[in-house]
Amino acid sequence: MTEWSFQLYSARNHPPLSSTLQLLAELGYTQVEGFGGLYDQAASLRQDLDRNGLTMPTGHFDLAMLEDLDQALPIIETLGVKAVICPHLAAEQRPSSTSGWKQLAETLNEVAKPYQAAGLGFGWHNHDFEFVALENGQTPMEILLENSELGWEMDLAWVVRGKANPAEWVQRYGERLCAVHVKDIAPAGENTDEDGWADVGYGVIDWPSLYGQLQQTPATWYVMEHDKPNDVARFARRSLATVQSFAG
Repeated sequence: MTEWSFQLYSARNHPPLSSTLQLLAELGYTQVEGFGGLYDQAASLRQDLDRNGLTMPTGHFDLAMLEDLDQALPIIETLGVKAVICPHLAAEQRPSSTSGWKQLAETLNEVAKPYQAAGLGFGWHNHDFEFVALENGQTPMEILLENSELGWEMDLAWVVRGKANPAEWVQRYGERLCAVHVKDIAPAGENTDEDGWADVGYGVIDWPSLYGQLQQTPATWYVMEHDKPNDVARFARRSLATVQSFAG
């Protein structure tokens, strides 16, 4: 039975965090995923997680923090993170060529080594820009996966926004999946005040079908996310009800 997680980035605009954690526990979530804005108070965050019976098996850490092992590792240990995920590169940091993306893959491989040596998983989380073809026809996502040992936290909604077919990517690279972002896209023209995202099951992504496919992969963690919900409680409640309806 899948234990559903919740990316706390979804609640960043709806403080206090303590209320969100209590809400998630009451709804039936057992796990959350962290992001960089939370780690300054790791010890108190861990206390709040414990108080609500929640764990944080995955966390997003930007590349600069991951390159500073002395900064990142104590946070990871305090929060009980089992897999660290590098989540994003700002536009000005992104390679623009095939060789540049190969170099990034090599860099991530090297950054990953001490975390892997500590028994942690290490992966990459995609957005849409990794699916824009480069000068040789390859996509950055292909280059990252084919030139590294990285795991992949697949954000299916961003795959779709990158004009790619998530089912095809799961078929090709499913063995690399360590986690999945469970996320939905509103029908065209709807939810513009929420940047076009939707509660899971209230958008255009065929989650029941994709979930069946994802269950054939090594993906361990399924993380609910909405980048800009108007109502966190609504998003958390309706999305969990949706996935429970097809996943049990």
